Amino acid sequence: MNKTPAPFSGILVLDKPQGFTSHDAVGKLRRLMNTRQIGHTGTLDPLATGVLPMLCGRAVKASEYLSAHDKAYEATFILGKVSETGDTDGAVTDTGKAVPTEDVVLAAVNAMVGKHMQIPPMTSAIKVNGKKLVDYQRAGETVEVPPRPIEIYSCTAKKISECEYSLFLEVSKGTYVRTVITDIGDALGCGAVMSSLRRTKSGAFDLSNAYTLEQLEAMSYEERVALLRPLEDAFVDTQKVVLPPFFAKLCRSGCEIYLKKIGKSFDVGCRVKLYDERGFFALGEVRDYPDGKAIKMIKLFSL
Repeated sequence: MNKTPAPFSGILVLDKPQGFTSHDAVGKLRRLMNTRQIGHTGTLDPLATGVLPMLCGRAVKASEYLSAHDKAYEATFILGKVSETGDTDGAVTDTGKAVPTEDVVLAAVNAMVGKHMQIPPMTSAIKVNGKKLVDYQRAGETVEVPPRPIEIYSCTAKKISECEYSLFLEVSKGTYVRTVITDIGDALGCGAVMSSLRRTKSGAFDLSNAYTLEQLEAMSYEERVALLRPLEDAFVDTQKVVLPPFFAKLCRSGCEIYLKKIGKSFDVGCRVKLYDERGFFALGEVRDYPDGKAIKMIKLFSL
């Protein structure tokens, strides 16, 4: 595998197969793209399939800024059962409780819309005291997990059978679908476990942009490189600022660029895409300085 910097930079949207960890996907793509400069924008469980944007070349530097994007999922769940992992990968137990009618189930699902404090499941890669929750679970250890704020923008379901439903969600970053399903089961009083999960959208990318490993393996190296999306495509909701050559040079040198000098107006904390005559080169953030508001480069992507 080539250890020199990749001669390309961009995003390749993978349709992750079931049974693969996100780390497995990184390893596979490193071989296919002949570079170690591969990363991803947010972990997908081995049970899950679907959209996993892979960062290639210098685009790996954007990882910390892209994992915060909203997501969409399709899942299935089974009522009347529980498991320690919240899904059918764990040891599943029948609760023996009666499964409510369809109207009651759908009402409980719709009630999940809104802002919540959610405790990540012990099967997650979230770290507590420097150790992943899943590693605590594997070691048979328990640890107190602080809840985190999440938001469910939409949540609907469709009946498959008496005990099984499909679920469709649009959620904020950090939302665990298995925990949403557990909460639905608790609200219904009969328990529920997740039986499948597919991410259909992550930020600006959806399944229409995604390629399976089988499709990628059937392509030539040149064809795979040609699939790369520009990194700027990931920041579709971020304002664009084109800097004149003088200010672009100052910005690249780490200097703040005062808004009043370039005729722009943004709120403090706003992030912007920075361009020069060659195109997108960095991500900036508006900060408050003694002489006024200015853009400060926070991540350089193009030398």
